[in-house]
Parts: sequence; C-alpha cells; structure tokens
Amino acid sequence: MKFQIEDVTVYFPYDHIYPEQYSYMIELKRALDAKGHCLLEMPTGTGKTIALLSLITSYSLSKPQSPIKLIYCTRTVHEMEKTLAELKLLHNYQIKHLGPQARILAIGLSSRKNLCVNPTVLAAENRDSVDAGCRKLTASWVRAMAAENPNVPTCQFFENYEKAASAAVLPPGVYTLQDLRAFGKEKGWCPYFLARHMVQFANVVVYSYQYLLDPKVAGIISKEMQKESVVVFDEAHNIDNVCIEALSVSVRRQTLEGATRNLNRISQEIDSRKNLFHKLGPKPTYAVGLFHGRFKATDASRLRSEYNRLVEGLALRGNLPITDTWLSNPALPDDILKEAVPGNIRRAEHFLHVLRRLVQYLRGRLETDNVEKESPVGFVASISSHAGIDQKTLKFCYDRLHSLMLTLEITDTDEFLHIQTICDFATLIGTYARGFSIIIEPFDERMPHIPDPVLQLSCHDASLAIKPVFDRFQSVVITSGTLSPIDLYPRLLNFHPVVSRSFTMSLTRDCICPMVLTRGSDQLPVSTKFDMRSDPGVVRNYGKLLLEMVSVVPDGIVCFFVSYSYMDGIINTWNDSGILKEIMQHKLVFIETQDVVETTLALDNYRRACDCGRGAVFFSVARGKVAEGIDFDRHYGRLVIMFGVPFQYTLSKILLARLEYLRDTFQIKEGDFLTFDALRQAAQCVGRVIRSKADYGMMIFADKRYSRHDKRSKLPSWILSHLRDANLNLSTDMALHIAREFLRKMAQPYDKTGGSDRKTLLSQEDLEKMGDGSVHEMLY
Repeated sequence: MKFQIEDVTVYFPYDHIYPEQYSYMIELKRALDAKGHCLLEMPTGTGKTIALLSLITSYSLSKPQSPIKLIYCTRTVHEMEKTLAELKLLHNYQIKHLGPQARILAIGLSSRKNLCVNPTVLAAENRDSVDAGCRKLTASWVRAMAAENPNVPTCQFFENYEKAASAAVLPPGVYTLQDLRAFGKEKGWCPYFLARHMVQFANVVVYSYQYLLDPKVAGIISKEMQKESVVVFDEAHNIDNVCIEALSVSVRRQTLEGATRNLNRISQEIDSRKNLFHKLGPKPTYAVGLFHGRFKATDASRLRSEYNRLVEGLALRGNLPITDTWLSNPALPDDILKEAVPGNIRRAEHFLHVLRRLVQYLRGRLETDNVEKESPVGFVASISSHAGIDQKTLKFCYDRLHSLMLTLEITDTDEFLHIQTICDFATLIGTYARGFSIIIEPFDERMPHIPDPVLQLSCHDASLAIKPVFDRFQSVVITSGTLSPIDLYPRLLNFHPVVSRSFTMSLTRDCICPMVLTRGSDQLPVSTKFDMRSDPGVVRNYGKLLLEMVSVVPDGIVCFFVSYSYMDGIINTWNDSGILKEIMQHKLVFIETQDVVETTLALDNYRRACDCGRGAVFFSVARGKVAEGIDFDRHYGRLVIMFGVPFQYTLSKILLARLEYLRDTFQIKEGDFLTFDALRQAAQCVGRVIRSKADYGMMIFADKRYSRHDKRSKLPSWILSHLRDANLNLSTDMALHIAREFLRKMAQPYDKTGGSDRKTLLSQEDLEKMGDGSVHEMLY
C-alpha cells in the first residue's frame, strides 16, 4: 500500500497496516524532521522493523536532493538477516511502484567468520583465529613476499578483489550475508573486504551494535559514515549494558602470564632484527629472515623509521592498507592522536620495558586477600610511584603496541590477545578520570574457597560510549518492545530526545493474559527473595503451579528462573520429591545450560516435541541467551512463567560501584535502578511468547513482589493494559481457573480486521478517509 504522511509518500509492502505502526511512523517522522534523537517503545509482534524501514527509506526517496543514510544496528546475526529479508521485500515493492529511481544498495556487515569464503581460513574454530588466518594470507608484507616467492600462500579471493580494483563494486540491491558470500564466490572476490569497501557507498547498512559503540571497532568500520545518517538501535532495552561492556576490561593471572609470553616473543623478534641490522650494515638492505615458520623480506632499518614516525605522531592509520588495520584505539580522540608519542616508549625495547613493569605491577596488585576499590586517578598515581609509568605513557600504550606489531609484521594477532588486553586497560585508565572504578577481588564471593583473583576496570557511565554517536549523527532512534520506564533512558545515556513515546497494542481480542501469582494453593506466599527462596514451601508451590499448568495448557510452556544456580537447585528438589516425574507424564522437559551447543540441541528437540503434539516445557534463565534472542511464537509458547524477580546479584562489587556512581552523577536511586533493571528483564522474558497479533499466550509473574504497584508499574504499557485488577493477587487454583477460561475463549473464531468500533487492520482506503487524529482514537 502507498499513503501520505504529511509531505512524505510512504511505500509499505503489505495490504494492511496496524494503527500503532502508523502512529509509530508519524512520531518517527517528527524526529527526522527535527533532526533529533528519539525513544520509541513498540509492543513485540506489531511490525516495528518494517515500519522503521518503510518510513526511513520513503523519507530518503522523498528528499532526493539530500538523501539520508540508514545505519541499522542489531544485537545478533539472526536479527540482522531478518531485517535484511524485510528490507528486500520492501525494496522490491518500491521498485515496482517507482522503477529504477528507487534502487538502493543495502548490505549486512559482519565479522570475517560470517563472511569469509576461503575454506582454509574458515577451518579455524573461533573469530579471533579466523581474523588471524586472514591476516596471514592478506597482510601487505605477506603479499609483497608472495610477489617474489610464489610458494608463499595468499588468498586467491583477496588477490582477485585487488586485481579488480575500482571494478570491484556491488550492483544496487539488498544483500544478506548469504547473498554476499554467494556473490563473492561467483566473482571470485573476497566478500568481507568488498562489504567493508562498499559500506561508505551503501544507502542502508545493517550491522552489530559493537560497530558503533565499541571504540576499538568503530574507529575502523564506522569512521567514514556521514553525519546525514539515521542510526537505529533495535531491541535496545539493554543498550546501557552494551555501552558499559565496550569500555570495561578484566585482567586475571592467566592474562598476565599470557602477556609475559607475548612480550618475550616480541623481544625475540626485535633482537633478531637488530642482529640482522648489525650483520648487514646500516644501508637499507633486504635480507631473508625467518618469522613464524616462514621466510620474509625484512628491511633492516624498519625499527629506525618507526622511531622517526612516532616523533611526528600516531595519526598513521588513515594511510594503512585495509588488510593491515588492526583494532582502533579504545579511547583516544583524534586531537590526541596527532601528539608525538612520549619519548620513553618511542624505541621498541624501551616500550617493552614499560610493559614489563606494568605487568609486574598488576601481578603484585592481584596478590591481595581483600577486596580493593580505587579510582582511575588513584590507580594511575600508584602506577607512577611504584612502576615509574606516567599517565601520558599509559594513554599511548594501545597505539604504540599496534605500531610495533605492524613494524614487526606480526600476522598471528590471535596469539597476542593478552598483551592487547593489558594495553587496552592502560589506555583507558590513562584517558578517563571519571566514570570508572578499578575493583580487585581475590575470589568470587559465591565460591570463596577457590582463589581466582581478578582486576576489573569497570565502566559505570553508559553515556561515554554512546556520546560520540549522539554528537556525530543527525538522528539516533532507540527502540524496543521493553523500554519502560521510558524516562530513565535519557538519564542513563545522558541525552535529550525530541520524541519519547510508548505505544499500546491494538487488538480485536484480548490475546494476552498476564497474571500475578502471589501464593500457592495452600495460601503460603511465593517469592525468590533471598530469605524465602530456599523455603521448601515455596519450592513445592512453584512445582505444584507448573504441574497444574502442564495438565491444562496445550503445546509449549516456557519457564524462566532468576539464575542458573537457582534453576539447578529447584530442579534437583523437584526431582527428589517426584514433581518432575509427574510433570514429564504430561510434557517432555528441556533445560537451557551455559553450553551453547547443548542449549541449541535442547531448543531443537523442544520444538520437535511441540510440533508432534507431545508438548514440552523449556526451563530457561533470565539474562541468558534464550531470554534475549529466541522467539516462542504460536504453539511453541502458550504460557510463560517467570519464577521470581530477576534482580542482579546485589552484592556484586561492580554493581555496587555503578549504583553509587548513578546516584551521585545522575541522581538515580539504587532501588529505582535495580527494580527498573529487573523488570525490563522480566518483560523481555514474557514478551518472547507473543510475536504477532494472531498469536495468543499467558504470562504468569510468580512472586508476591509483583503485586506491589512500585514494581508492577515499571512493566511496559502493552502488558499493563491487559493486567486486570482481578488477576493481581492470585493463588495457584485461581490462576488455573483463569487459564482454562482464557484458553476456551481463544479457541473461538474471531474477525482479524476488528469490528466497526475498533479496527486493528487499516487498509489504504481507511487511511485516506481519516486524518492523523483518527488513528489515535482507534488505538484508544
């Protein structure tokens, strides 16, 4: 369908549109017109992705004199592929109506592991090894050697891509990762470097959050993006945690041992080159030196020329071949990059001495029996007095290591991850004075008998990582199904949205049935509060609740627990008391574990059990992989039970430091943040069950604390609007009665478009008949 929103003709690839999609587009257009940022909460299963893509691409088509670029950020590769599939459908529809002028280039960009087509490189087991395998075949010095010695292995796909030069382009179209790999194989070009090159010319780029929020990656991938771009963070309810993780570093004993091995290896390389230099004399002579089991041509004066370059400054990255670029600096702004590197780390051997002293200092700090907490300023002062390394030297460690590894022509970067971590840590503490804490813990409090010292540089301020994105791009859209309470995000991320709106779901029937269960059939209260969670009565009542539900609810049931340890404990107790055996007489039971392969297998078998009519129960954990990314739509999820309130581990030293920072800096109370964080996780868990309006499902919040208004009010409005007062304080037998009634009601036929009084599907004619205000009336 095709319709107008003010001066923009919107091309929408379906015959009908939901009223909330239309309202969503109106609010989104307001933000684009104002060239500002916005926060939009849209219920799950209401077509948020296609509404975003339709409006933004149509907006760009309506302003051909100043087209805008769309940068769409997703959390997972699966979500990226889904987004590109929707965009492909939309693109075909726009071409049908507008012809060739609607052609765009849209690409998905992911790591080498997901895009590489070279079988020898892909054989590596993890992402870092694939990256290193690629560098071993494509680094500029490897290719220079191969030109002289044909026995040196290179990547044929990359060589063909380089030979094609300016002819290596993608024709207009929408390319998923699979499409890019297929195109690369067909042409014989490397899909990864082709996609990297085409990102700056594409109209739509879909990639991971990290490519914008992690400074180490963003400095390489996203530096070319123009200001006239619209950035969308989809499923962004945890965006503050992503920002914090991007700037946090953990150092353990294994890290320091690995870093020492790395330094010894680099030292051997420098010594071998110096010996070579003395043997050959000072003239620039090419010799063949052995490195990493291969011969390569080495310019003996390379270390001297590097010294001269460091005097002038470190802003050399723009001139590097694309294959030689390593991770960018985790913190440094451009103006500091232009400074000269401190004199005490310009010479390679001096820099290694500095790193050895730093590693030795950190090793000493880990030898502690007590928990220690320090600010970056205090920690830097301590390093200066004990190890003789000043703040400026620390600030340049990451880039100096990068420069040295390029000079030494090191390709197996996956072997040097430990020393990279140390330099990452050094640069961050040398750059930031506020918003961080250094916390040293001698052991994990939950396992105090196992010594496992860890030194953590913990970022508390999510706005540090996302500030460059807000400053640089015209509009940033933060959207998700769970952004409640929506007023907390601007404070956490320290920005001012021009539009902030939460939408409800327009339904022809009440297909969502949330309930708050506060007590068992024996009237004993249920809760996962620390003083109650081990109570045999609570565990028994939770088991009885699930047992009653499996006997009446068809197909799939998903249960979420507050932690892995609590889930293990409760399943063991149910097994000993025979409850689990009774549950399995009705449905099969599958369990999420911390092993990805095991969990994938369990999910696959869970779906098979639901498909064949046997029915199944899936035990999962809030904040786990399943809670974040797996949909239980249709018969895969007719009921979801949230056992307890998924608070974070409140004795965590890192969490306590962050809470203190939020209170002092943003005036956010500890209790408010903890409740907000727990309720967004709970909403994310129960939201897995409804993925479209034709779907139906029940949600049980099994904890007496959900009956309190201050907790419950932080749930998204689309859940609260269906939570009746009669369902707020239920026992197991009452919940069972409501479940039976609800399932009986859902079995009746219904009109999908809605009655005359409340339309939930709008056609093109409906939109033409009414103004913007009528949609608001229909929604409410």
